[in-house]
Amino acid sequence: MNPYLAGNFAPVTEEITATGLAVSGELPKELNGRYLRNGPNPLGNTDAAAYHWFTGTGMVHGLRLREGRAEWYRNRYVGGDAVAKALGKPPVTGPNWSGGAHGPNTNVAGFAGRTWAVVEAGGTPVELTYELDTVARNDFFGTLPGAFTAHPKFDSASGELHAVAYAPGRWMGHVQYIVVGKDGRVRRTVDIPMGPSMVHDMSLTEKYAVIYDLPVTLDMKMAQAGSRFPFSWNPDYGARVGFLPREGIAQDMIWIEIPLCYAYHPMNAYDRADGSVVIDICAFDRMFDHDRNGPIRDSLPRLERWEFDIAGRRSSVTVIDQTPQEFPRHAPAVGTREYRYGYAVGFGTHPAGMTFKHDLVTGARTHYDYGPGRGAGESVFVPRESGGAEDDGWLLAFAHDFGGGPSSFVVLDAQDVARGPVAEVHLPQRVPFGFHGNWVSDASVPPAPA
Repeated sequence: MNPYLAGNFAPVTEEITATGLAVSGELPKELNGRYLRNGPNPLGNTDAAAYHWFTGTGMVHGLRLREGRAEWYRNRYVGGDAVAKALGKPPVTGPNWSGGAHGPNTNVAGFAGRTWAVVEAGGTPVELTYELDTVARNDFFGTLPGAFTAHPKFDSASGELHAVAYAPGRWMGHVQYIVVGKDGRVRRTVDIPMGPSMVHDMSLTEKYAVIYDLPVTLDMKMAQAGSRFPFSWNPDYGARVGFLPREGIAQDMIWIEIPLCYAYHPMNAYDRADGSVVIDICAFDRMFDHDRNGPIRDSLPRLERWEFDIAGRRSSVTVIDQTPQEFPRHAPAVGTREYRYGYAVGFGTHPAGMTFKHDLVTGARTHYDYGPGRGAGESVFVPRESGGAEDDGWLLAFAHDFGGGPSSFVVLDAQDVARGPVAEVHLPQRVPFGFHGNWVSDASVPPAPA
């Protein structure tokens, strides 16, 4: 049995729109916009033995908030050739650099006044309407030369996106560092020579773009056998982290070795005054060693601090919290800078659980437990309009019933996570476990005129 197709991993079969949603508690009136989250939702008959959780076609779930009301919930497939064929929809227009048939399934965000669904490993971003219907594939208005990623980093100082993209089977000897200007057009790319490793995410400091070259690599035997996800654990490959000056060229790369591990998601990264770099990150001992269907059954992640002496080419690793956890986030204002608070998800047999808050100065951790058989996914931090403190804001997330019952949307006070939800929106259906999303305010991506 494939656990990534059972229980709350299982796909939902209908696209719905629901209005006038019931709310427990009181939604903050200044939250005007949409909470969006993307995830895999395979279509039709699926080969359970071969199915990998990362490969299901994308579905975005969204909730619109306005003036203290939950105005609508809707879920929509992200357009792709397979979706169009299966559902009898018009073909998706726009360039398809990788030739993929599935809609991006990994992340969704607002940028440059538009809504974008994105995926790693070469897929072209797909633009969505405010109501989450597919517009077209959009390669940043013809300026993206090839692959993109699901994990670009937003630099609040410049308004730019920074990304590291890889493309197995297309780019065998390099990855690409990409900078997208605040107008939504690529202004810079740098090809970085590198082996065929799975580069899920990157980090950004004020000085460096940080690249993770870790021992999950393209497995040619799996690829030749037709696997849709041909990556496996390869300890002989080694593990290293690369530091590229943000306006540098490939020859400026600085590589520093680290102990064997795999990491999907950094919490944050920053430069110290002495020139060293700090990265807080969720790390696994190994990945895709025996589990060929997803990320859970080989090992579980812990929160670590990686410190790098750039001049001396040395690294050190300290465990911040051994408790299994993933999907780390921070307040957007402190990205690339030294910070105090981070947030994560208790992570076990389900990719949802307790919501953790870390005080990285005192070492304290607080949490909220959603109760037996329930847990929330990735939390998104939204600052209060009048806030000043780093943690003065809300955490937004979908909360799931592990048994497959209806989901809800929760709002936690980030300064008092243990209190539990200050508001909960009761959704009309189950939201399957998924990956990433964001809060997209109406100020950043406004609704279409009535």
